[in-house]
Amino acid sequence: MVHPHWVFETLAYGLAFYWYRRDRRRFGDVVDARLRWWVIGAAAVGGLAGSRLLHLIEDPTELAAHGTDPIFLLGGKTIVGGLIGGLIAVEWIKRRLGVVVATGDLLALPLTFGIAIGRVGCFLSGLTDQTYGVATGLPWGMDFGDGVLRHPTQLYEIMFLIGLFVILVGSANRIFVTGDRFKLFMLGYMAFRFVVEFIKPAARIGGLSVIQWACLAVIAYYAPHVPRLVSTVPRG
Repeated sequence: MVHPHWVFETLAYGLAFYWYRRDRRRFGDVVDARLRWWVIGAAAVGGLAGSRLLHLIEDPTELAAHGTDPIFLLGGKTIVGGLIGGLIAVEWIKRRLGVVVATGDLLALPLTFGIAIGRVGCFLSGLTDQTYGVATGLPWGMDFGDGVLRHPTQLYEIMFLIGLFVILVGSANRIFVTGDRFKLFMLGYMAFRFVVEFIKPAARIGGLSVIQWACLAVIAYYAPHVPRLVSTVPRG
């Protein structure tokens, strides 16, 4: 039987890429096809490296357990690290190619949609995925296989991403600066992950997990744009 995590992760990648290709045909692109493939390639490589690296920083015991295995291709990953690694790699390749325009807007909706689908696989994987929350006495607490009722943080994230998707779509006619849709996605997602990590088991440094510190770094990076981005969010 195929593991649900792999099924939904593959489905997430496939549908997100289809969504990106459809929107690129419908709305056009700020760069030509050659440059776009450079950006996608950099995002994929940087995302893989970032997702593995942040996970290993979060759980350094895995590094020792793998020994000489190709650790960046095996084992756990984190979406936060993937987004950060992808962002850094894309900005690097753009600088090398002399691209000054923001290129992330076409990826905001596919990423939101794809992460939500992937979280379904995380939820169905139970304890093995290690994305569940801490124990809770709330009536919607769920047993992931060890008899402990826990926060279903995967479902919290899916619900948040549905709301973020609605906001991104609703703000389309209010965004006039290229790149702001992607910035809004990154700020929204990182802010959510910063908050939800308080109810997930993790080692803390200065009261915060490694992922929370990473989220704060991204929020600080985009902070100068917050006043403009807030004005694009639909109200009512």
